[in-house]
Amino acid sequence: MEELLTPVSQSYRKPPQRDELLKISQPAEPAPETSIEFHGSSPEEALEALRSQPSYETLVAILRYLQKGLRGNHAVDIRKPTPQNAQIIHVLVTEIVPNYWTVLRDASAGHNKGDVHLLISCLKSLAGINAILARLHALLKEAKTDSKSLKDSHVSFNLRFSLELLSSLLHADDDLKYFWGSIGSLESAAQARLMRQELISLFTNGKIVSLSAEAEDACRQASQLKGDIWISNVKLYSEWLARNVIQWVKSGVNEDDLKLCVDISMRAMRLGSSESFANTLITGLLLQSTHGQELFGKFLGLFPSLEQRKFLNMTLKLLSDKYLSTLDDANTTKGSPLICAATSALRVVIGNDEARKSHLVSWLTSGSGAGIGEGCGIRRAAVAVFSEDKESMAVVLEKSLAQFGDKLYIKHAPLLQQDAHAQVLLLSAGYIHRLAPIKLNILLRSSSYLNTVSNRIAATQNRARFLGMVVGEALSGLVHGKETKLDFKMDEMDTEEAKWYKSLVYISDEAGPLDPLIKPAVLPKPAKTPKQTRTSGVTAQRPGKQPPQSGFIIEEIEDDEEDEDPDLIPYAKPDSDAEDSDEDPTLINRDKPKAPVYIRDLSVYFRDTENYDRQKIALTTAPTLIRRKANYGTEVSSHAEELATLLVGLQDKYELENFDDLRLQGMIAIVVAQPKKMGPWFAKTFFDGDYSLSQRASILMVLGLGGREIAGFEALEYASAAQFPSKMLPAKVEKHYIALASSNRLESATNLKPLPPNALDNLTQSLSQTFLAPLAAEAADAATGPDALKLSSFTSRLNSQSSSSSKTKAKPRVRAIPNTTASLIATSFFFPLTSRFQAAMHSASASTRGILFQPYLLTLYLKTLALLLHAAGPSTLALPQMTAEFWDLLLGVRGQCVGDLGITQAVLFGLVALLDVNEGDMRGLCERHGREVVESVEWVGAVFGNTRGGDEGGEENEVKMLAAGVLIRLREAVDKYQAVLMGDLIGFT
Repeated sequence: MEELLTPVSQSYRKPPQRDELLKISQPAEPAPETSIEFHGSSPEEALEALRSQPSYETLVAILRYLQKGLRGNHAVDIRKPTPQNAQIIHVLVTEIVPNYWTVLRDASAGHNKGDVHLLISCLKSLAGINAILARLHALLKEAKTDSKSLKDSHVSFNLRFSLELLSSLLHADDDLKYFWGSIGSLESAAQARLMRQELISLFTNGKIVSLSAEAEDACRQASQLKGDIWISNVKLYSEWLARNVIQWVKSGVNEDDLKLCVDISMRAMRLGSSESFANTLITGLLLQSTHGQELFGKFLGLFPSLEQRKFLNMTLKLLSDKYLSTLDDANTTKGSPLICAATSALRVVIGNDEARKSHLVSWLTSGSGAGIGEGCGIRRAAVAVFSEDKESMAVVLEKSLAQFGDKLYIKHAPLLQQDAHAQVLLLSAGYIHRLAPIKLNILLRSSSYLNTVSNRIAATQNRARFLGMVVGEALSGLVHGKETKLDFKMDEMDTEEAKWYKSLVYISDEAGPLDPLIKPAVLPKPAKTPKQTRTSGVTAQRPGKQPPQSGFIIEEIEDDEEDEDPDLIPYAKPDSDAEDSDEDPTLINRDKPKAPVYIRDLSVYFRDTENYDRQKIALTTAPTLIRRKANYGTEVSSHAEELATLLVGLQDKYELENFDDLRLQGMIAIVVAQPKKMGPWFAKTFFDGDYSLSQRASILMVLGLGGREIAGFEALEYASAAQFPSKMLPAKVEKHYIALASSNRLESATNLKPLPPNALDNLTQSLSQTFLAPLAAEAADAATGPDALKLSSFTSRLNSQSSSSSKTKAKPRVRAIPNTTASLIATSFFFPLTSRFQAAMHSASASTRGILFQPYLLTLYLKTLALLLHAAGPSTLALPQMTAEFWDLLLGVRGQCVGDLGITQAVLFGLVALLDVNEGDMRGLCERHGREVVESVEWVGAVFGNTRGGDEGGEENEVKMLAAGVLIRLREAVDKYQAVLMGDLIGFT
C-alpha cells in the first residue's frame, strides 16, 4: 500500500521553542573577564586598562603609577597639558568616579591619606578641574531634560559624586600655588603664558561657584544631598581664594608671581563678595607680623589706583566694624591701644604713596565719607595718620572748614554726616595747633572761619547751630586767651555733649604696635565633610527616651457603683498635653527644657538650632523676658547686640506657629529696652548686614513699631505681661491704690493682641484716613451749597459726632503719657536711617544700591520713616532737620515711582506725614522749603492727572485720593503764603 504513495516534496521544520524551554536548566558559565592586567609600563597601557572596567586592585595600581609620575619617578606627569593626559583625566572623571567614588571614599574612612587621595592627587590640575566642570555641565543639561525622574536616575548620584570630588580638590590653602607650580615647569613660554590666563580665568570667572550652586540645587531636589557644599557659597569661595593668595605671598614669590597674585585678587573681588575677600586678605596679611605688613605694602602697590582706593575703604570699614566699634566715645582724652594699632595699620596701607594719601584726605572730607554713623574711633585713627604730616593735615583742616560753613551743606547734608565732619574738623585743628600754631591763628582770622560761624548761627536747625557754636568756641579756645576767647553764654555749651566735642582738640593719638588687632584665632576654613543636618519634618517628630521596662501590669477596673457622695467635689481635669495624644508612647519626650530665666540662657537656646523644644521656648519667652529684664541690671544691655544678631538671622527650621510674629516681638523688645544703643545698630544692620530682603524688611518693621511704642502710640501684649512685680494685689485691694492711674491705661493686657505681619501697612492706612477725613468733609460742604442755607455742615457734624462719641463712650486717650522721647526717636531711629541711605546712594557698590531700590523694600523704608516722623510729633526740637532730610529723600526717589504704584503711594504717604506734623507751622515750612513745596506741587499734580481712579476702589484709587489730599494741602499753603514763596518784593513791582 505504501508503494502506491509517491512523495511530491519534503520539508524539515525546527523543533518548537517551547521544547527548549522544557529542557533542564544548566548553570550559566561565568562571563569572561574583560579587564586587562596592568603592569605599569606606559601611559598607553594605563589608559587601556582604565577603559576596560578595571577591578579595584587594578585601579589602585594605575593611580599609584600616575602618582609616581607626579613625584618625578618617571616621565609621565599627568598635570602637563598633553592629549594623552587629557584622555586619562576624562576617563577618570566620566567612568571611574561614578563607579568607584563611594568605594574609594569608604575605604579611606579613618585614614589621613587613603586610596581616595590617590584619585584626588591625579586630578589636581587645571585639566582635572575643567574636566569636572564639563562633567557637571553635561549632567545638569541631562537633568533639565528629564527633571521629573531625577530622583530615581543616575544623574543625581553622579552630580553628588562630582560635587564632593570638586570640593575635595579645592580644600587646601596652597592649591593655587600647587596649580601654578605644575604650569611654571613648562618649557614653552607661550604655552606657560596661555596656561597663566587659563589659571586666572578658571578660578575667578565664577564658573565654579555657579555650576556648583546649580548642581547642589538639583541634588537637593532629588534628596541626594543633606549637607552644604562650600564651593557653591560665593562668600566661602572668596575667602578660600584670599587664603590661597595669602599663603602664596607669604611663601616668598618673585615679581612675576606677585603680579599673578594681584591679577587673581583683582578678578576675585568682582565675584560678588569683594568685602569678604578683602577682609580675609587684610586680616591674614596686614594685621599680622612686621614681615606681613611689608609684603602687604608691596602687594598693594601693584594694584591700580582705583583698586587701591577700594582696599583703603574696606580697611577703614573693617577696622571700624570689627575693632573700634566697642570703644566708648566718652573717654576721648585717654589714649587707646586699639586706636594706635589702627593708625599703624592705616599708615601701612597709605605708605608713601601720594595717591593713597589723597584718597584718605578725600574720605575724611567728602560729602559721603568720614565713617557716617560710626564711632569716633575710626576718625581719630584716620586723622592720626597725618599727625606727622603738616601739609596733609592742613589740607584736611581747610577743606573741612570750608565744607562745614557751606550754606547748601548746612541745609541739605544729613545730620550724622555733619556730626562726623565736625569731629574731623576739631581733631585736625588740634593737630595743626600742635604742629604749626601760626597756621591756625591765620585761619581763625580769615573770612572762611567767620563765614562758617555766621552761617551756622543763622541756620534754622538747632543741631546745626549747636555744632557751629561748639566749633567756634573750641577753635577760639586754642588760639585766644581766656578773656578774649569766643563764648556764646548758652546753656547748650555747658552740656556733657558740648564738653565732649570741645575735648576733641586736645586728643593726640600716635601709631602703636598691632598687637591689639592680632588675634590668634585661625581663619575659618570650609568643612571638608559637610555637616549632616536634619530636615524639619524629621526633627519635629523626635523619639524620646525609652521608658524603663517594668514588670508591673496596670489593669483598668471599671467601677459599677453609681451611688456617689454628692458632698465630694471631684478634682479638675488636668490640662491636656498635645504629646500625650500620640499613639506611640515611646515618642513622648518628658525631658523638656525649662524656660530660661537669664538673658545668657536665652542666647544659648537660640544658638541650639538642632533642638526643637529650645527654639520654641526661646521664641515664646524672649519678648516677655527681655522686657522684664530691661531696667534691672545690665543683662539686656550687655547681650543686646548678640540677641539681636541671633533674632535677625533666625530661620523657621521647624515651621513653628506664629514664628514671624514672635521673632518680630523679640526684636521690638530689644529696641524698646535699649533704644539709644539698638536703634542705630538696627539701622546699620539694615544697610551693611548680609541679609535677605525679608530679613531687612523685618528690621524696618522693628524700627517703625518700636519707635511708635517708645513714643506712646502702641501698646503690645508683651508690655503689660512683663511688668514688675510678677505678683499683684487682689483686685479688691488694688483698686484703692491705682484708682487714679487706671484711667490712663490704654487697654488691659487681656484685650491686647499681637500685631499682624502687615502692621505698618495698617498704620499707614489709618493715618492716611485721618489725614483725608477733614478734607473730605470740607469738599462735601463746598459741594452742597453755602453754609448759611444749611442746618449743619458736614464739618460741624463731623466734629459734633466725634465730641459726642468721646463723651458717651469715655474712650481712653491714645497716649498715656506726653511724648517726651521725640529727641530719642530722631537721633536713634530717624537720622541713622536717612543718613545711611544717603551714604549708600553714593556708595561704589552697585549691589547695595540694587537692594535699597528694590520696590517692596523701598516702599517699606519710606513708610517706616513717615511713621517715625509722625511718632516724633510736632513738638520735637529736631523737626526742621527731620523735615529737610526726609523731604530731600522723597524728592530724590521720584524716579523710582514711574510704573510702580507701591512706591508712589509710599512717597505720597511720606508727604502726608510731613504736612500733618508741620500743620501748625505752614508759614515756616514755606519759608524754609520753598523749592521743595513748588516741586512737590508739580509732581503731585502730575501723579493726580496721570492716575486713573474710580468707584471700584483698588490701589490706583488710593493713590489718586492721597495725591488729591496732598495737592489740596499744598495749594492751600501756596495760595496763603504766596508772598513768602515769591519774595518780599512781590508788592513793589
